[in-house]
Amino acid sequence: MTTDNVSNQSIALLIDSDNAPAAKIDFIIAELATYGVVNIRRAYGNWTKSSLSGWEKVLHEYAIQPIQHFDIVKGKNASDMALLIEAMDMLYTKNVGTFCLVSSDCDFTPLVLRLRSDGKQVIGFGSKKAPAPFVASCTRFLYLDDSETKTKKAQTGKADSGNSLKRDTKLIKLLRNAVESAGGDDGWARLGPVGTHIQNQGSFDSRNYGFSKLSGLFAAIDLFEIKQSQSANAASHWVRLRG
Repeated sequence: MTTDNVSNQSIALLIDSDNAPAAKIDFIIAELATYGVVNIRRAYGNWTKSSLSGWEKVLHEYAIQPIQHFDIVKGKNASDMALLIEAMDMLYTKNVGTFCLVSSDCDFTPLVLRLRSDGKQVIGFGSKKAPAPFVASCTRFLYLDDSETKTKKAQTGKADSGNSLKRDTKLIKLLRNAVESAGGDDGWARLGPVGTHIQNQGSFDSRNYGFSKLSGLFAAIDLFEIKQSQSANAASHWVRLRG
């Protein structure tokens, strides 16, 4: 995404407070800054509950508007429906290019699909327990359980081993197909188009595997080889299948 696109991109941050950790809000805000300006910031929940006290402490610090919804009946809350309704209102009345949903609730999957069908980008944040359909429906989904731990591992070179990554057949198939589709006659593919091909297929982020960059993920798997070329303007990374 270019700088011009980022500066013009308006983002709506919608938080399902019952299903999101307040301790990760700084990571969420920092990540969204790479996509544009978070003009709408709302957190939905029954704020009379003591379980949401963690969120109450960060609302003012990050200029997040709390949206109050009392539980209609015991064990059921109205916050999810309120978030959904307001998201649809924003779709038609606000100039929002990117929606961010912070939740691990599969009930939001139809909403994500509807937003994307209208050409909107949807960034999801949630836990590892988030159902696969919800994760896959997002443009990009980042796990909050161990985001800081994985970033530190990637920086120190202690990320998931190549052998464990190779056992993830879905991941290997995704990477292999992207390289083959973007590769030239010699098999080498520029990493930029490879990354685009992967993103166009569904939610993916190399950080969920412990690598801050896609090049690091490829380099850790001995099924691929990486090279770098230097031009007058910048360095380019290339990747191809071994053998």
